[in-house]
Formats: sequence, structure tokens, C-alpha cells
Amino acid sequence: MNRRTFKWLLAAALSALTLLTACTSESPAGPDDAPRPGSLRILASSELSDMKPVLEQVARDTGIEVRPTYMGTLDAVELLAQGKAEDRYDAVWLSSNDYLRLRPEAAAQIVSETPVMSSPVAVGIKPAALTALGWQPENVTWAQLEQAVRDGKLTYGMTDPARSHSGFASLVSVASALSGAQSALTDADVTKATPRLKEFFAGQKLTSGSSGWLAAAYKRRGNVDALLNYESVLENIPGLTVIRPEDGVVTADYPLSSLASSDTATREEVRRLTEALRGDTVQRLITERTHRRPVVASVAPAAGLDTGRRRELPFPGSRSVADGLLSSYENELRRPSRTVYVLDTSGSMEGERLDQLKSALTSLTGDFRQREEVTLMPFGSGVKKVRTHVVEPADPKTGLNGIRKDTAALSAEGDTAIYTSLQKAYDHLRSERDTFTSIVLMTDGENTTGADAADFTAFYKGLDPGQREIPVFPILFGDSDRSELQGIADLTGGRLFDAQEVSLDGAFKEIRGYQ
Repeated sequence: MNRRTFKWLLAAALSALTLLTACTSESPAGPDDAPRPGSLRILASSELSDMKPVLEQVARDTGIEVRPTYMGTLDAVELLAQGKAEDRYDAVWLSSNDYLRLRPEAAAQIVSETPVMSSPVAVGIKPAALTALGWQPENVTWAQLEQAVRDGKLTYGMTDPARSHSGFASLVSVASALSGAQSALTDADVTKATPRLKEFFAGQKLTSGSSGWLAAAYKRRGNVDALLNYESVLENIPGLTVIRPEDGVVTADYPLSSLASSDTATREEVRRLTEALRGDTVQRLITERTHRRPVVASVAPAAGLDTGRRRELPFPGSRSVADGLLSSYENELRRPSRTVYVLDTSGSMEGERLDQLKSALTSLTGDFRQREEVTLMPFGSGVKKVRTHVVEPADPKTGLNGIRKDTAALSAEGDTAIYTSLQKAYDHLRSERDTFTSIVLMTDGENTTGADAADFTAFYKGLDPGQREIPVFPILFGDSDRSELQGIADLTGGRLFDAQEVSLDGAFKEIRGYQ
């Protein structure tokens, strides 16, 4: 029995044992998504993972266990719109239902919504940058932020608006303020603000699909002056001065919503959970633990939260405006992306696995942005070929068709030279570009030939500082080694994505928020 076969049998045995002895309450929907008495299956925004201590307290008080599945808010709305939530969840708990209400097919899936807490969009700035700009935190405007970016005095990070509601709320806040809109954004407002928005987003040097990874990347790199996110996220990052621009922000109110497909007993449990979360004791716990603001007048915000009033900017009133703003950001306003896909096409990928890879990549072409540079780097015993395509705005089909053609031509043979191939990817990215740059590694096995982990660590540490900022996003697939891939992600400042729990297609698409 070879090592790979033994590991597969061991993993299968452990998996079976796990199903017999325990269930997880935070994994994607799977064996634990069946209804259980005394518990609620809740589709929740990813940043709500910090509510675990609060939910444990509520469970002790009420006997209601919350079994969350965390997902980006906009992805969760898409799941609702497709009708794929009704058999898997009892309730929805998003950062906001504003975008959901723009999707009638998604809005029809919920029957109630009650705000639980709130957090406005804010800007966290390094004190040194704040001093250099001569600003007073209580008087800063979006116009001042734009001017500082235009003058080359401010850079920042922000989550991807197409995946994260914190990013979308930040985008709406900036667009509303810079357009001078007096009510909900219109297409004309977006058009009017576009030149200033281009200037503003030239200062974005860091993107992410989640608030947690954004904070980690900010701490690791240390080369941006500020972050745009919810106030609650920024308050938990040491060394930032948190400001709410005085010309207005969008606020998340975290409504807990029952699903229309749930029965009367389940809706009563959701009502009881909501009531417990809005109780004075739990509201104090929420604001002290998470720095979100209470929604009941009898509880004061946690110490340090600015209690001054700020204008609440309205959310776009139609889906066409919201989607148009997102499209403009993705294809025109933000810096373009540059990604190398390091793809395992060794002999073990023959058959179904290679078919899955081809299907996932072909599907992904529908998600590539204009101006994006995509390099396919299939490998076995070494890198087999390097093919680069650019999705040119004037002729996007040529680039996309080129990616599809190269994907269709992939074939499986050879051993698995993971680290040697990653070194080639970094060599390919030696020339600096004004892009969001990353490497995606997909492998179905362990490294079997070429450079080893120690060799790659030495290679990586010898790169220049700019190249060391390029993260690797490995995908766990097939028989790949979690610890090996996690080590690559940790070394390079990337994040591991699990295609064993979801799908290869889903993993590739989730990574898009980080590119």
C-alpha cells in the first residue's frame, strides 16, 4: 500500500468516525444541514463569526442552538434568489437586507426582519497619516479623502463590493458623497461621480473577499495608510483611528429574518432568538465584544464609539443602479487584476478530476473582469507551458476564448512539482504592474518531485519586498495535503480554500473576491 492510498483510507475512516460522533455547527451545508429540535440553521454574513460567544450565551439562556453557515452577503442573496436556501436554512442573518430588497425573487424568500445591532461604514487611518494630513477625526469628509488620494498622500484597503456587503456599502457611501446625491443614487449620479471615483479608487492597494483576511493582510503588509470597512471591524484592529466621514455613510443593521419556507414552530424559535438578542444584557455583551452598536435605547454603545450624529446615506433604489455601480467598479474604477493559475495536471488528475478542473475554469471565464491579465501555468513533473491572456475592454471575447481554448487542451501526465512550479509563477511576476496580483494553486496531491518546502521557503524569503506581497491562494482538492497547502498560504500571506467541502467551481469563484 503506497503512502497516498494509506492516507486516503485513513481520511475516509476518520471522516466516518466523525459523522458518528460529532457534528460541526459552522461548516458549509452538508451532513449537519438537517433540521434538529432546539436548533436553528442560519445563513449568516461571514463577519458574524465573531458573534460565537454571544450565541453561546443566548443558547444557555434560551436553549436555542444556532447552527450558522457563513457566506458573503451578496453571495447569500444570490443563493436566496435561486431558491436554494429553503430546504437548508431556517433563517437568514445578513449585515443588511438592502441589497436583498433589490432582488424581488430573494425578498420573497423572507417573511420578517428585525434589526439586532448596527455598524456604520467607517475609515480607519494610521495616526501618523492622520497627523501628516492635518485632519481632525470628527471633521473628515469623503471629499478630503479623495483629495488626499489624488495628491498621493493616502492609500487604503477595502473588501470586494461584488462579494462583501462591507465593500458594497463602502462603494455606495463614496459614490453618494462624491456625486452630491441628495437622495438614493441614480444612474446619472454614478455617471457624474465616475471621474472622481476613478481618482479615489486609484488609492486602493489592497482588496479582499472578507473583512477578516483584509485585516490580516493589512497587519502583515503594513504598506497602506487606511482601511474602509464597518466601524466594528476597524475598532478591533489595533493602531487605527476610526472616523465616520461627516458627509455621510451607509449603516448595516444586521436584521434576523425568518424564511418563508419555515413552519410556524420554527418562526416562533426565530422570534424567541431575536427577542433574546435584543435584550439589554445581550445587547451590552454584543457592543462590548464586537463594537457594534445596540439597537435598544436603554443600552449605551461600548466605550470609545463616537456617539455624534452623522448623515445616513440612502441605499440605491433600484437593482439596475446597484448592478451598474458594481459593474463600473469591477471593470473600470478599480485597479485591474493579474493572476497566475498554477494548475496540477499530473497523472493523478486523469479522468474525472481533470474534467472538473476544465469545467471549473471554463465557467470562471464568465467572471473575469475587463483589463484582467490571466496566466495559465499547468504543471506535472515541471511547468508544462505558460500562456497569458488579457481581457481587453475593446475585445474581451478574444482573451476569454483564448483561456477556454487553453483550458480545453489541458492533459494529465507526470509527477507533482508543486514548489518548483510556484517558483516559476513568482519568476513570471517579477515585472511590477499597478495591479492586484496573486497566484492560485490547485493540486490534487502532495509534492513528489523538484524543490521541497524548505527550498521554496528559502526562495520566497529571498524575493524582493514587492514580490513577497503576492499571496498564494491554494485550493484543497482530491488527495492534496491540508498541512502542506496551509503552510504555503501562511508563508505567502494567502488563504486556503477547500474544494473538498464545497466544489472546485465554488472554490475558484470564492477566490475571485481576493483578486
